[in-house]
Parts: sequence; structure tokens; C-alpha cells
Amino acid sequence: MWRARSGRVCGAFLVLVVVVFSTDVHARPANMSALKEKNPSSKEDNEILPPDHLNGVKMEMDGHLNKDFHQEVFLGKEMEEFEEDSEPRKSRKKLIEIFTKVDFNKDKSVSAKEMQRWIMEKTEEHFQEAVRENKLSFRAVDPDGDGHVTWDEYRVKFLGSKGFNEKEVAEKIKNNEELKVDEETQEVLESLKDRWFQADNPPADQLLNEEEFLSFLHPEHSRGMLRYMVKEIIRDLDQDGNKELTLSEFISLPMGTVENQQAQDIDDDWVRERKKEFEEVIDTNHNGIVTMEELEEYMDPMNEYNALNEAKQMIAVADENQNHSLELEEILKYSEYFTGSKLMDYARNVHEEF
Repeated sequence: MWRARSGRVCGAFLVLVVVVFSTDVHARPANMSALKEKNPSSKEDNEILPPDHLNGVKMEMDGHLNKDFHQEVFLGKEMEEFEEDSEPRKSRKKLIEIFTKVDFNKDKSVSAKEMQRWIMEKTEEHFQEAVRENKLSFRAVDPDGDGHVTWDEYRVKFLGSKGFNEKEVAEKIKNNEELKVDEETQEVLESLKDRWFQADNPPADQLLNEEEFLSFLHPEHSRGMLRYMVKEIIRDLDQDGNKELTLSEFISLPMGTVENQQAQDIDDDWVRERKKEFEEVIDTNHNGIVTMEELEEYMDPMNEYNALNEAKQMIAVADENQNHSLELEEILKYSEYFTGSKLMDYARNVHEEF
């Protein structure tokens, strides 16, 4: 995984304390890339660096739960229409339109099967968006247009995005000269190189074509790269090295103390959410251990069984009349869960608009 593992690099206690207290309160307990923090991603960075966040995938690259997952699989590419500053009436109207599409058999209610079908469609939208973006990204790192990218070509573009002179870097690589980069950048490069060769399908030729480059940027598009991503997450969280996760490992917080009650409350919420996800969703056989296989199934965005379970969970949140399906009024009332936006006056004239 491309990020720097600060916990493995920083040996001194003082450095560890700085890392803990400078980390965003929502970024626990992952080892966030120091390089990423110092250099906020520009558009060019986003084109060629594997993103930490993957739309429609339940967990982030750094092991965090995807807090926007419900919205991503319910709204798909229409998420932007429900931004915080969106006009409530317009958002409400859009949500009604979505309800009519999810209600495939037009019985004015949404069943688990209908929601499952919708989730799979929205996930496919995210997949296709990643494919479109990858075409632009691949073009950016394949300047000669030969349809293949070498590790050296990618390395030049990556360092160029970090402020290095591309011509000078290319010349040094050509002459096998040492590249003088700081320790953090070197660590990111080593992680990227490992990921690069994982994405190189057999027979390995140390070149990535457009499809392999898609797997490099978006591991959810390849079973092999998804497995690699799972191994990386487990390696970061696994404290005893047995390649499995206990509940305590999955919910553990970084060393250090919280600064105030607000931070303590955030920690408590974070632990509570992960405990619930571990026990109710990821640990499928409920033996208190999450294996690589269980985590891989959980992470797979195209797993239809997961989509059905997700559909049932989403319905349960808003199913006030307990009929195991959702009516329009229920979705509008719980709009914040489905869209991230709270729609006031949700009940007004619902039937007239519908």
C-alpha cells in the first residue's frame, strides 16, 4: 500500500506523540502518509497515485470504515446532487425520483431484493467511473503512447508530481545514478513499487498495460489486488502477527491520551462502530476472529450476498412499520442516512409529488 507506515518508521516516543496528536480525529488508528499530510493532493497527484478512498468499498485503504458507504451505494454518481448546500426541496424531489427507480415492480415499496439490485447497479457505476478516470491517468504516465508503462516511467511522473524535475530524474535513472529523495518519499516509492509488481499479471514483464494500471490504482477491480489490499490492512492492524484479527486488534486505538472530552467521545464512537461492524458483519462465523478470507469477502464490492445483507441493513434502519420493506415516507424521513442530507418538511405533500 502506498502510504508511509509512520508507526514502523518512527522509533522515538516523541515522534510517536507528534504523530498521534497531529492526526485528524477521524483518522484512527491508521498510519496515514506523512507525505500526504505535508503535500495536499493536487489534481495531478490524484491522477497517478492510488487513492486512499475507494467509492463503493466498505473499508478504506488504511483500514478505516468507509463512513460514506451507504450514500455511495444508494446514490451512485448522483452523490454530488446531495451536497450540504443543496436546496432541500430540489434534493427531496431527486430522492423521490430515486425511490421510483429502486421500486422496480412499482408497488410503492422497496424490498430487500430490489435494494440489492439497486446497490449492485450503483456499485457498477462507480466501477465504470474508475475505468473512465483510469484512461486519463494511464495517458498521463504513458507519454510515448505505446500502451505499456514501465516502473521507471511511473517513477519519473510520480517524483515530478512531488516537485522534482522530470528530465533530471529521467536522466539519473537512465544513468543508474542515485536519486536523492527524503526518507518519507523513499518509503512511499518502495510501497508503490511493491504494489506495482503485484499488479503485474503473469507472465510478469515489469510493464503495466491499461487494465493492469487500473488494478494498481483501484484494487477492487482485481481479485488478486483486492487480496493484496486485505493483506496490507491486516498487516497494519495485526498485533500478534498471526495474520488474523481479533476484536481488540480491530478496534484498538493508537498509543497516547485524548486531549479533551470531545476527542474522547469521538474515540468512543469510533470503537463502538468498529465493534458493531466486526461482530455483526465481518466475522461471518461469529467465532471472534476475522480471517483474510472473511475480510476479503467483506471488502469485495461485487459480492451479491454482501449487497443483499447491506440492503437488509439499510431497510432495517428506516423500516418504522416493520414490514421488511421501505415506503417513500420512510426513506424521506431517514434521508440523512441514505443521502447525507437531512430533508426538512419530508412529509409535506409526499403523496401529491409521488
